[in-house]
Amino acid sequence: MSGIWAAYNTMLQSQPLLTKALTSLTGFTAGDVLAQSFMEKDGKPYDIMRTIRLGSFGLLIHGTTGHYFYGFLDSKLPGTKPMTVATKVAIDQTIWNPIFGCMFFGYLNLVEGKSFQDYKNKLNADLKTAVMGSWAVWVPAHTINFAFIPPAQRLLYINSIQIGYNVFLSFLGNKEVADPKKEL
Repeated sequence: MSGIWAAYNTMLQSQPLLTKALTSLTGFTAGDVLAQSFMEKDGKPYDIMRTIRLGSFGLLIHGTTGHYFYGFLDSKLPGTKPMTVATKVAIDQTIWNPIFGCMFFGYLNLVEGKSFQDYKNKLNADLKTAVMGSWAVWVPAHTINFAFIPPAQRLLYINSIQIGYNVFLSFLGNKEVADPKKEL
């Protein structure tokens, strides 16, 4: 196990963006596999394309934007003093969290070939739930993250928690939204 950890850290130092993207690919893929296998008992067959969509979001969006966002946050707010940690958590949850939600729903909307109206309907129906659901997990998780986890390891820490959180995101991201025009 120490050999895997050493190899991961070597790759993290030599290719941080790629390593974080691959870490997020793993986290989002695992989260969707768990969601489909154990959480959603609706009788539908396993949807491999859904897992590919979620995994590709981790690879292309989550890992890369997380690398730059958390690097930026650490550069502007270095250190682990309580006020610094609280400020980072507040920025993460009040600014980054809604942006992340828009990117998540937007990416799924795009790769599923849905319309911009579908995207707006999804945001209206589920963005608030995603953001508020995030607070229960990520406020304490990021408090630990920013106080105790070395910056280079942050995305790995986030992704280890993200696997469980991705079960929630996978469910929410794939939940059908009623068209408000059809309900009238």
